[in-house]
Amino acid sequence: MSLHDDIRRLCEQAREAARTLAITPAAAKDAALLAVAAAIETRAPAILAANAADVAAAQAKGLSPAMIDRLTLTPARLAGIAEAVREIVALPDPVGDVIETRLRPNGLKIDKVRTPIGVIGVIYESRPNVTVDTAALCLKAGNATVLRGGGEAFRSNTALAEAFAAGLAEAGLPRDAVKLVPFTDREAVPAMCAQAGLIDLIIPRGGHGLVKTVVEHARMPVIKHYQGICHVYVDAEADTAMAERIVVNAKCSRPSACNAAETVLVDARIAAGFLPELAATLASRRVALRASARALPFTPGATPATPEDFDTEHLDYILNLEVVDGLDGALAHIARHGSGHSEAIVTANDATAERFLDSVDAACVYRNASTRFTDGGEFGFGAELGISTDKLHARGPMGLAELTSYKYRITGTGQVR
Repeated sequence: MSLHDDIRRLCEQAREAARTLAITPAAAKDAALLAVAAAIETRAPAILAANAADVAAAQAKGLSPAMIDRLTLTPARLAGIAEAVREIVALPDPVGDVIETRLRPNGLKIDKVRTPIGVIGVIYESRPNVTVDTAALCLKAGNATVLRGGGEAFRSNTALAEAFAAGLAEAGLPRDAVKLVPFTDREAVPAMCAQAGLIDLIIPRGGHGLVKTVVEHARMPVIKHYQGICHVYVDAEADTAMAERIVVNAKCSRPSACNAAETVLVDARIAAGFLPELAATLASRRVALRASARALPFTPGATPATPEDFDTEHLDYILNLEVVDGLDGALAHIARHGSGHSEAIVTANDATAERFLDSVDAACVYRNASTRFTDGGEFGFGAELGISTDKLHARGPMGLAELTSYKYRITGTGQVR
């Protein structure tokens, strides 16, 4: 059989499993997830051995230290993966929730009820924990999952998927509820994207190239977890001490995260007083500054920014600096360079803040707070599948509720039209 035929077959198996999951009670799903967590712990030696082989191969290929770190599993990290599954068990099951109820004049009762989406395809890179996190969240929401991870983590992902399947089988749920595509060929991505009617939704998690490939080939809806080119705008009426704390946190607490700031915009009216102090603080944190022509006079240690810098998700200790003409200048810059992820303003002016929050087109907009809070756990949603930068179905942190659709259940007493 061809690669396309093999992928279609495993998608058909996932589709059949999804029919069972759709009517599986919450208690049974939770029992299965607890069995999955236990299976991961029991199989830890085999999983770690598979990961060690992946790491050795990645080192031989010359992958960067950051990529090696993202790939590496340790006993502590593996225990954390199992614990994350148990945390999902503790979250409320969204399936069956009544979103709203209407009682019509003719006596019909109409309930809008959350239901599983069906089969969710997820294509991702690097981190092996995504295999388990994704499968566990989708299972809790009643969905089957077809996973395609990066080739650099193939052995690790396979071992983790086998542990997941073993846990499902032990709890009496179909092993096919989680399917890992067993191919590292690039052709596997468009092959998955062609499975309309079997995969209901596909979610790419990765860099620009991966997202572009999925969007071009998908024959089903796509929710993009795209790059986070996030901005912090420091207004003329900002508390500058607060602004400095927010910028440092947004850039330095975890620069490789998609919710880290990549550009700071400063109102021209305070640039001369604020930027030199901010630049010195950031330099002490080993942040490489790239300043525009307007910002460079106030940051002599910075490198001149290129036009491409402002459209780049650095994911590193690199920060762009720009001076803008007030709120209008900040809004224009964000509209031109933002990725729709997370944007922040620091200001004491209520009217300025409200206009910023209303005008900026992004999943998450902040006043006087760091962009680093864009996270399901920080929002109180619990675990998440990622941060959607799309506008339809799900936007921002994708928790369990965002992994469901809905149907209308109508109850009558013999009404006819």
